[in-house]
Parts: sequence; C-alpha cells; structure tokens
Amino acid sequence: MSITNEIVLRPRFKKELKQDHETILKVFEASKKTCQTYKIVRVDDHVFIRLPKQEQHFWSPQLHLEINEIDSETSMLHGLFGPNPTVWTMFMFLHFLVAGLFIAFGIWTYTNWTLKNPYGIQLGMVIVMIIAWFVLYFAGRFGRTKGKSEMHELYNFMDTTLKTNGII
Repeated sequence: MSITNEIVLRPRFKKELKQDHETILKVFEASKKTCQTYKIVRVDDHVFIRLPKQEQHFWSPQLHLEINEIDSETSMLHGLFGPNPTVWTMFMFLHFLVAGLFIAFGIWTYTNWTLKNPYGIQLGMVIVMIIAWFVLYFAGRFGRTKGKSEMHELYNFMDTTLKTNGII
C-alpha cells in the first residue's frame, strides 16, 4: 500500500475480492474474538479496526473497511484511514469556524473599505484566518505523518487476516 504525498489527510484504497461479502465479514467477526492486538468492531457491512485504548495517542488512526457485494462471488473492499471520529469532528469544526470567520471578516473589511472607513483591523483578522487555516492543515499533515506507521500496521493486519483465510 502506498500512501503518497498528495494533499490527502484521510488516505483511501479499494480492492476487489473473489469472495462473497458475508464470508469476508464473518472472517473479521471471527478475528475480533481471537485478536488481542487490535479492537475490531463490525456494524452491518462496515468493519472498524483500531488500536486498543491504552495504546492510542491523539493522532492514532483507525481503519474503516466497507465491504460491498458486487455479485454472489465478488465483493469490493473500500478502506479509509482516519483519526478517531471525535478528533476528526473537532478538526472539521475548527476548519468551518475558521472559514466562517474568514468570510465574516472579509465582508466586514469590504464594507468598511467601500464606506471609506478604517479597515486595518478587519483586514488583519482576514490574514489571521488564512494563517489559522494553514496551521490546521499542517497540524493534520503532522498527525498523518505521526500515525503513518500505525496505518501500515493496520493495513498489514487486514491484509494478513484476508490472506490467512484464503480470501486474497
């Protein structure tokens, strides 16, 4: 699996598997009982693989697998790496907050400019919002880099589980 240096904070992959989706889901359901290294949760056609709570840090990734049925003998596995959903929600909230403030300060700056009133403070806040967005972006990149080895471990666990059970 290659995690390229693209502008992607949540890497994705997909694989076509020569097995029906219920069999694949049962493999992960069975590995949930035997695996002590990872916490595995299955909800319908979704499987979530993550580190146990005591080994997680703020940027620890989880692997979300969605197994869709193509036909009775073939399935498509969609994988998505991402941080803990709580961390991701906070991260997206901060992005929307910065974007909203950028728009508000931009409107306020433009209004003062057209009315020929002083607008230095408002323009300064627009620039601060741009800087805040870059800080959030680089924080996300840092988090992805910090969790990259764990991403590889999660992927290798998934791959090994599928190979051990003759699915790949």
